[in-house]
Amino acid sequence: MESKKPMDRLLIGDVGYGKTEVAMRAAFKAVMSDEQVAYLVPTTVLARQHFYAFKKRFESFGVTVELLSRFVTVREQTDILKRLEKGLVDIVIGTHRLLSKDIKFHDLGLLIIDEEQRFGVEHKERIKEMKVNIDCLSLSATPIPRTLQMALMGIKDLSMIETPPVNRYPIQTYVVERHDAIIKEAIERELSRAGQVFYLYNKVSDIELVVKKLMILVPDAKITYAHGQMSKDKIEDVLTDFIDRKYDVLVSTTIIETGIDIPNTNTLIIHDADTLGLSQLYQIRGRVGRSDKIAYAYLMYQRHKVMTEDAMKRLKTIQDFTELGSGFKIAMRDLSIRGAGDILGGEQSGFIDTVGIDMYLRLLEETIDEKRGIKKKEVKDEKELPLSNRHISKDFIDSDEVRVAIHKRIAQLNTLMDIENLKMELEDRFGKLDEDLVIYMYEKVFKKL
Repeated sequence: MESKKPMDRLLIGDVGYGKTEVAMRAAFKAVMSDEQVAYLVPTTVLARQHFYAFKKRFESFGVTVELLSRFVTVREQTDILKRLEKGLVDIVIGTHRLLSKDIKFHDLGLLIIDEEQRFGVEHKERIKEMKVNIDCLSLSATPIPRTLQMALMGIKDLSMIETPPVNRYPIQTYVVERHDAIIKEAIERELSRAGQVFYLYNKVSDIELVVKKLMILVPDAKITYAHGQMSKDKIEDVLTDFIDRKYDVLVSTTIIETGIDIPNTNTLIIHDADTLGLSQLYQIRGRVGRSDKIAYAYLMYQRHKVMTEDAMKRLKTIQDFTELGSGFKIAMRDLSIRGAGDILGGEQSGFIDTVGIDMYLRLLEETIDEKRGIKKKEVKDEKELPLSNRHISKDFIDSDEVRVAIHKRIAQLNTLMDIENLKMELEDRFGKLDEDLVIYMYEKVFKKL
């Protein structure tokens, strides 16, 4: 923030490692320099938590902190917006409401984006349009592939918090088929040590049925539930009662992903873990293990279900990385699974190698020239590529019948995505493809374009 150029820094740190403390100090520095701060968070629960924390921390310094979210009345919002434009509000904390077009700052100096991976590219770029030369601090335990790639390339600055809080233990993580016996044992074991349980079920439509089933399964447990379609007051009442230990088990949707800090909850059960993203799984797992007790996380999937390859990779990754401070490693694994996406566009994940690095760089150069107004003369190359060497080697596929079938498949290719799908299938069945075979596939597609 002392630099002459605007800050654009990604801060990576695990749950509970102190990212919010860094954000508070950055916000305080900006306010002391007579600039306003916008703190963007993904959920209303987290917004309220930060609002109360900031207000308590800065009340003795005369710093004005306000909250903007869908749960603030229209009348209150109108008053806050007027004072924000006049410079009478120092720090505004809010959800996507901060991205609305009616938000006008007197002198915005710092933008803080909490849980960066929860926002889309358009969201993050829209608020920066309000003022070009603002400092930007992004916080995340597991940044999305695009943001991580930008940091690794030097487009963004990168900082990491690697020191864990004292007396913190790794979370014991198990990936298992869903069985009532395992669920019953996990809940009863946690209750036997006077702890509480999170049970994540991400379908609002039949969440009450799951609650009833758990009540039958563990009759001694006091069970409640919460989801995003409930009213603000109802959600707060449920969470408050759970924090006060009036209930043993909280069945909830992914609203617990951010902003819930209940140290007494040290067992987590995820109903359909294969349907969640890697950073989601990591964030949700971080809801437990926030005390000096050993925590347990059960990532469950439906029995006999055939999972996608990516789903299996995600579950294996979350099981492999259980040690403290794994957020960065998981983000790197997510980058390798999903790809870095579009650095200059809106895709936050995806692979460059679907077109090849040379083709990608050429297309990138052409796009930049086009934006600059430079027109290049199109040169058509009418030469036919030699096809004599384009065949499927007998060493690669021994069976004549299978080779003929693959030739037919190649003849039916129409798009680059078709090529990628066939390449992955062949590599899975027969091993690494030779260059001739890959070129053969591209020739077939290019002839049809």
